[in-house]
Amino acid sequence: MNFRLRDDESIPGRGTWWNPDNRFEDRSAAYEGEDAPEGPARVPTTYLEDASQTIIARNSSPDVGFDVSINPYRGCEHGCVYCYARPTHEYMGYSAGLDFESVIFYKPRAAELLERELSKRSWKPEVIAMSGVTDPYQPVEREMKLARGCLEVLAKFRNPVGIVTKNRLVCRDIDILAEMAADGCAGVMISLTTLDLALNRILEPRTSSPAQRLEAISRLSQAGIPVGVLVAPVIPAITDHEIPALLQAARDAGARHAGYVMLRLPHAVAPLFDAWLAEHFPDRKDKVLHRIQSMRGGALYSAEFGTRMRGTGIHADQVAHLFQVFCKRLGFQPGAWDLRTDHFRPAGGAQLELGF
Repeated sequence: MNFRLRDDESIPGRGTWWNPDNRFEDRSAAYEGEDAPEGPARVPTTYLEDASQTIIARNSSPDVGFDVSINPYRGCEHGCVYCYARPTHEYMGYSAGLDFESVIFYKPRAAELLERELSKRSWKPEVIAMSGVTDPYQPVEREMKLARGCLEVLAKFRNPVGIVTKNRLVCRDIDILAEMAADGCAGVMISLTTLDLALNRILEPRTSSPAQRLEAISRLSQAGIPVGVLVAPVIPAITDHEIPALLQAARDAGARHAGYVMLRLPHAVAPLFDAWLAEHFPDRKDKVLHRIQSMRGGALYSAEFGTRMRGTGIHADQVAHLFQVFCKRLGFQPGAWDLRTDHFRPAGGAQLELGF
């Protein structure tokens, strides 16, 4: 049952207390005032098996930094209220709200399916992104180890991989990543939104803390793994002032690359974020929303390629300039790392050698 708690309530450990209607469903239920059903004080996570027969997804968006990705999970228990991926849960009949973070689909055959794809003669080695939609290192990965299984396959073939995560659990796989990095086949971006632990707990309730993420950057860097920081999302009037401090902390920890993404609020994410602001920043809500609209042509979201990741207008330009100035000042390397495909091992074996 989709429920909505009264506006003065929240669920411990969850990013939202609300399940907005699925935009693909033609039926919905609405409650007001005292008629609103009470939700549970806590919501347990449900795990459902995903019977997908393929694991590699192709991306044709010109402003996304990868063409191919794998996602061992659908939905994300981290519960980041702003997550642009929330609406993907609607394709499976669930809500982008509480359902997204409490009903997690897992792909038990992820590694097997990946190996099957990389073994095909038609496969041309290219960088595979892990976390194109969902963070591969969400809490249940500790037990399921689906991301690690995929990394083992990628290491076997020496197919390059780029990872983006908010979870220090990535350090568990330093053994594999360091081995691949030695051949230029692995890089990691740690997503860092804020250094404020109190804000982190209400904004991204089940992610690793800011200090833990900086520790992950340090450990990855010390292991010889190319590591960078992704300041994402930049939230106007909430986290944008932290950009210099975030870059400084990441650089001190060992990050050598940096990028940022402006807050994106597609579909149901907009009302979810609006409700979050009303609960946690009622005095600042209008300012935040107006600032977002100033960057999105008067709307809360624009899907236009080329500008959706950065926004437009004076405020977007100010953020871009601030980011560029501090990246240059701190010595961050321009662009992302170049991962290599020439170490690819067909069928997971040794590289072919030419004989004359």
